[in-house]
Amino acid sequence: MSFEKFGLLGAGGNSGFQAINLAVQTGAARIGLIGFDMSLAAGVHWHGRHGGGLNNPRADVIAGWRYDLDAAAPKLAALGVEVVNLSAQSALTAYRHMTLEEALS
Repeated sequence: MSFEKFGLLGAGGNSGFQAINLAVQTGAARIGLIGFDMSLAAGVHWHGRHGGGLNNPRADVIAGWRYDLDAAAPKLAALGVEVVNLSAQSALTAYRHMTLEEALS
């Protein structure tokens, strides 16, 4: 993740990583991760297969996404950003997990 210049985002291989990076740059202090399954345990993304000729990710690619996102946790915590994993199923290990209902109560 990149925090030195507004709008310059770390790659992380996926848009979720970049969305977290942008949220922090715009001042978010608490971020909820929804749909961050980060695995192919169900055979495909949590949202199903991509259509229209788009590629579906391979397990090794998703493992890289998972590694990059988990590796960002200490840096986010050092910045005072609380990240909670609200995904029903997720292979991420570096973020506290709770349900959406728990987060909203």
